[in-house]
Amino acid sequence: MGQREDDFDAFVAARGQALWRTAYLLTADRHLAEDLVQTALVETWRRWSRIDGLEHTEAYVRRILVTSHLKSTRRKVRVRLGDVPDVGVYDGEPPTDLLRALRELSPAQRAVVTLRYFDDRTEAQTAELLGCSVGTVKSHHARALARLRSLPFLTSEASP
Repeated sequence: MGQREDDFDAFVAARGQALWRTAYLLTADRHLAEDLVQTALVETWRRWSRIDGLEHTEAYVRRILVTSHLKSTRRKVRVRLGDVPDVGVYDGEPPTDLLRALRELSPAQRAVVTLRYFDDRTEAQTAELLGCSVGTVKSHHARALARLRSLPFLTSEASP
């Protein structure tokens, strides 16, 4: 195996689980998340010689994840590589109630919530990643939170 393959394998081994978590939160489905990560990694491998060593390699791959997900929902989104942190702050498998709640959101709302809360992006970073205005991010965010607050299985009255 060459250095290029070794570097790519090391990247996937180090960040693959975090990428899968983001994909899982975006899709709310294990199998779709695996497919989405696979798609992102194939696209990354095709460009690896150009991006290997890039300071924001993981951010680049996350953009592919988000773009691929939103394209699969038939929404056209323009994504640009910018100065976005590589690593999200939430590690581990999401709780079942969280996934259930995320399924109630539109794909754009789910992307905003995932990027803002689980990948710790700012409104501006989220807007740049999604190729939209900060106002659009705020609108999706507000609607998503209103929707989440209305879900009976997330309110304290629904808990025993």
